[in-house]
Amino acid sequence: MELLTAGLNHTTADVALRERVSLTGAALDAALRELRQQPGVQEVAVLSTCNRTEIYCLAEGTSPDLAGWLARHQQLPDASLRRAMYQYRNQDALRHMMRVAGGLDSLVLGEPQILGQMRDAYSHANDSGVLGARLARYFQQVFAVAKRIRTDTGIGTHPVSVAYAAVSFARHIFADLSTSRALLIGAGEMVTLVARHLKEQQVAELVVANRTLARGQVLAEEIGGRAITLEELPGALEHADIIISCTASPVPVLGKGVVERALKKRRHRPMFMVDIAVPRDIEPEVGKLGDVYLYTVDDLHEAIESNVRQRRDAAREAEKLIDEALLRHERESRELDAVDTVKAYREKMQLHAGAELQRALRQLEAGQDPAEVMQRFQQSLINKILHAPSVQLRRLAAEKREDALRIAREILLDDAVSEDTPARQPEE
Repeated sequence: MELLTAGLNHTTADVALRERVSLTGAALDAALRELRQQPGVQEVAVLSTCNRTEIYCLAEGTSPDLAGWLARHQQLPDASLRRAMYQYRNQDALRHMMRVAGGLDSLVLGEPQILGQMRDAYSHANDSGVLGARLARYFQQVFAVAKRIRTDTGIGTHPVSVAYAAVSFARHIFADLSTSRALLIGAGEMVTLVARHLKEQQVAELVVANRTLARGQVLAEEIGGRAITLEELPGALEHADIIISCTASPVPVLGKGVVERALKKRRHRPMFMVDIAVPRDIEPEVGKLGDVYLYTVDDLHEAIESNVRQRRDAAREAEKLIDEALLRHERESRELDAVDTVKAYREKMQLHAGAELQRALRQLEAGQDPAEVMQRFQQSLINKILHAPSVQLRRLAAEKREDALRIAREILLDDAVSEDTPARQPEE
């Protein structure tokens, strides 16, 4: 049985191609069923996110053409899709799965969402009946390593996105964000990301100020906040502990005077402000006011660069954890290879023992002496057990295969003999 991983991601395919191979909902269910019917495929799962679509499967006999199947299924040109796809086998496939789940293969190094997405892929395949026990064990190994990566390396503890860094800075000023009120100026992509992070922190109130009220209301509804226009900013500032701004305005939307008046009404309770916009939304002079902590996008990028370096250090530790896990897996796999041999040998010995037992029972039924019957049973069974090993040992000795003889001694006598151990002398 062979473990295969095939797919494409943000490093091999642009967003237009990734969109065309994306598999979700009913399309994913149909794809899983169809994949399971491909020649050689025994078990299968599919991970599909905005940054990657990957197929994980166990194959036996015929090696499936996963790239060709995906091209046909998604009605894409075969050649162009193959150029964007990668494929790994066995240990390399397992390593790739571990790197993906650990966030080492993500667009943002160490991002945590991918582990949950991989768990969802596992559950979906299991619920669809296309995931068997063996592929499930691979996934469990992957999840265990990913958990160790997150807990032992701290790869996800250092924010590396502007939006997340802004919220992290706020936590340094306000220990408990759940008692703080946030004012977001703008409703674009960056502010949306900040808003989602703040919602996760359970901020007490979220207000979205935007030039177009309707667009601000869309974001406000998503995060459970309320929307206002830019004209209402002075009143909103009085109640805001956290202000994060990112608009496309060519001139500042917050000046020193309006912030100064808000501070007086707040009785100089501190205000944390982040200006992510370029050109800036908040006049630089605001940062000179007492009780105002003002950060620009440059301040965030400086922190992010430091955090990226720390994540890279953590990623190197994570790679070592994966190497250790793969070594354990390889050893366990080799140990499992012996199971079939042990099973076959046990069955063979049971046949011999069964035959000798039946013979002994017939002799007892015939009235023969029980002690003699049992002695013959013992001797005959020993002879049967030792016959094949004895023949092979004599052959190995005749061929001077000393290493094989040492291994045989370890197996038969549980007696490892080193090369430095003197040979036993025959008794006189």
